Amino acid sequence: MELNKYIDIQPEIAEALTENLPVVALESTILSHGMPYPENLDFAAEVERAVRSEGAIPATMAIVGGRVKIGLTKDELELMCKAENVGKVSRRDFAIYVAEGRDGATTVASTMMCCAYAGIQVFATGGIGGVHRHGEVTMDVSADLQELAHTNVAVVCAGAKQILDIGRTLEYLETMGVPVIGNGTSDFPAFYCRKSGYGVDYAAKDEADIAKLIHTKQELGLKGGMLIGNPIPEEYAMDFDYMEEVIQKALVKADEAGVYGKNITPFLLASIKDITGGKAFEANVKLALNNARCAAKIAKALSDME
Repeated sequence: MELNKYIDIQPEIAEALTENLPVVALESTILSHGMPYPENLDFAAEVERAVRSEGAIPATMAIVGGRVKIGLTKDELELMCKAENVGKVSRRDFAIYVAEGRDGATTVASTMMCCAYAGIQVFATGGIGGVHRHGEVTMDVSADLQELAHTNVAVVCAGAKQILDIGRTLEYLETMGVPVIGNGTSDFPAFYCRKSGYGVDYAAKDEADIAKLIHTKQELGLKGGMLIGNPIPEEYAMDFDYMEEVIQKALVKADEAGVYGKNITPFLLASIKDITGGKAFEANVKLALNNARCAAKIAKALSDME
């Protein structure tokens, strides 16, 4: 495949990959479509610092001017955060944005694709997409789940976003053969909340234990990703029942506004931020930083093991 003519890898990241040093991928949709400017720019710097603090190198992904970027410069980060004419790019959009020279922020699915191109094994996000509520009727299922089924990347998240149908999301992952691992928990986390009431496939002791699972899976030649549920720190967690009430209000607002498809998640998250007076937004930031640190520890343990 003629990948080199489409991809730019930052020199620090290219060197780290050559020397088998730990690298953690980060998405850009959380910047362009999940947070306002300039708070997102501060967050972008903070999340990269969190990865470095645990001994790994951050690689924020995006498409800039049709180029697939493995790691962003300061100017490119600013471009993503200002989000002027920056689209939301999943697998279906990827080739179009590259071919037409557009700017696009990568979702979980497209960030996993970038990881596969570059050879990065660990990726930290906030929460994955999944089966939306009433998805059995609407067939609204995130492309993240299919990507997890086919692409060999370990994704660290604070569970599925609570706006989703978490039970059906986990059933889908089971059908597609994706292992769901809890980092120090047997309960799959629910984004803003530490517990969803649904179990994980295996409760790992710590990040080193998770690295061992990833390494073994690779040696066995098993295709597809691995999902790691890393609960939001206790001090920032929100009450599950309260958040359910908030989400129901946000869903009504979305229905009244006629919002659906790939626009539904940013709309709901913005509504939840407003309804909670910004508390949900703060929780979102804290869980994303916590996931970045967890992913860096896994990447470092994996690098040491290999």
